[in-house]
Order: sequence, then C-alpha cells, then structure tokens
Amino acid sequence: MNAADYQSFADAWESRATIRTRPRRVLENDDKLIYPLSRQPLVLSETFLRECPEQRDFALVQTLYKFINDVVIFETEIVDKTARSIAKNRFSVAFPFACRYDAMTVVVDEDYHALVAMDFMQQTVAMTRIAPIELPDEIELSRAIPAAVALAPEHLRSAVELICVAIAENTVTGDVAAFAKDDTVKQSIKGLMADHLLDEGRHSGFWSRLVRIYWHTASEDDRQCIANILPAFIGHYLTNDIQKSFDFRLIDALQISDATRQALKSEVSGLAFPINRHHPLVANIVRFFRSSSLLDSACVQSALSDYLV
Repeated sequence: MNAADYQSFADAWESRATIRTRPRRVLENDDKLIYPLSRQPLVLSETFLRECPEQRDFALVQTLYKFINDVVIFETEIVDKTARSIAKNRFSVAFPFACRYDAMTVVVDEDYHALVAMDFMQQTVAMTRIAPIELPDEIELSRAIPAAVALAPEHLRSAVELICVAIAENTVTGDVAAFAKDDTVKQSIKGLMADHLLDEGRHSGFWSRLVRIYWHTASEDDRQCIANILPAFIGHYLTNDIQKSFDFRLIDALQISDATRQALKSEVSGLAFPINRHHPLVANIVRFFRSSSLLDSACVQSALSDYLV
C-alpha cells in the first residue's frame, strides 16, 4: 500500500465516533456481574471457592478497577503518544496529511475513552463503597515497547514503535470484543465495551494501514532488523508479571487466613499462559501480521515461526 492510496476515515469519524454519538453510560445497581468471572481466574480457583466465595464481588470490583486503570494507561501513555507525534508531524516516519488528520482523531478518541473509564471508576466506587487497592502504574506495554525500541538502530526506532503500537491496538480490539459479548455482565459495562470496540475497530485498521505504508517503503535490511526484534517485543508484551503482582495485592486485601492466602498465591502463580502459539492473544497478533502485510515477508515468517501454526 502506497501513501498516495490512503483513504481517510474522516467522514466515518464525524458520524460514528463514540465521543460524538454516545450518551453517558450509567452503572446499574442490579444482580449482574461487574466483571466477567472468566477474566479473573482467582475467583474460580478451588481454594477461593472453598474458603472465601463471599468475597467474589470484592475481587471482581478490584479487577475492574485494574482493567480501567490499564485502559487509561494504554490510551493516554501508549497510543496517544505515538498518534499525537504522527498527527503533529513529529514522527521520524513521514505520513501524508490524511494520515496525520486521522491520527488526531485517534488522539481524541483515546483520551475520551480514558475519560469515560475514569467516570466509570468513580461511579463504581460510589455505588459499591469499595475503594481501589494500590493499582499498577504501568502495563506490560510500558515495558515492552521501550525494550523493543532499545534494540533498534536509531533510524528504525520510530518504525519499531509504530509496529508495536499497531500490534497492541489490534490485539486489544479482539480482547474487547470478547468482553462486550459476555451476557453475565452488567449492561452498562457491556455497553462501555461495545462503545470502545466501535472506535477500536476503526483504530486497528488505521494502524494496520500505516504499517503497510511504512513496510512498503522499508529496505530489505531494515525489514530483517525489525523482524529480529519482534519476538523480543512479543515476549515482553505477553508476560504475566504485572498481573501476578496485582493478584498478590488483591489476595493480601482479602479477609482470609494466612494459610488460605498462601494457597491462593500458589494457585495464582500457576495461572500464567505459556508464551507460545497457544497463548490466547497470539491469534490476534498473528492476524495483525497478516492484515498489515508483514507476514508476506520471509524474514517475518522466519522470526515468528514459533508463533505460527
């Protein structure tokens, strides 16, 4: 895909962006879950179900807080940074005005998503009277992107940043889609996810097209260099360290015995998915590599062979 072939989604953004079209989502006081059970395995563990099932809602509320916190970090510190740099023509990979305009709509969308997430956290605290425990000040991408960029020579650092953000945006879109379909969860939270998904579907295509434009112009040597960095990024991105630390803090906040606490921590320690082709997010990552045309390159196929079926 050449830069000259890029078609702006400005009209679609004007008519369908959630910042323009969606009313405020208000949290319901009903019997539905505030967070999907399937996304917090701690509450489904044998020890939890036996020793403290009555603390399920507390654990789910805290996990929702972490999810909201992750969204705010991702939108405002990761995606916003790169999109804003492109929009203001301060990115070392040059893009035409149509791309830069669309990048600014991404900035507006992502900051709005963060605002909505913060509003939802306030509503949840007010309704449940459950204050958040200490939340992480970074997400996996906060470490994974700088680690990948540091492996690149100076002239490829922006390109690596672009590809990493594009991978993340495409991965998040699939993850949010699964969340939005869960009928056990409160309608307002499903609606929140559906609103987010509406914008993220547009964003994921945007980032894929920017990567296609860049990749079309990259030399074979540069492609090979970037391909060699991709496995390191994926390895950092799919680690479980931050989630595990949060789960340990959550377990420490439960009203349980020390023996139960140790048993829960032991069970949580065994919950991490192996970082290979069977990891649940890898299918989304591979789908991005196909849609962005990176997987058409033999060097990328070789570098990612451990993740390809």
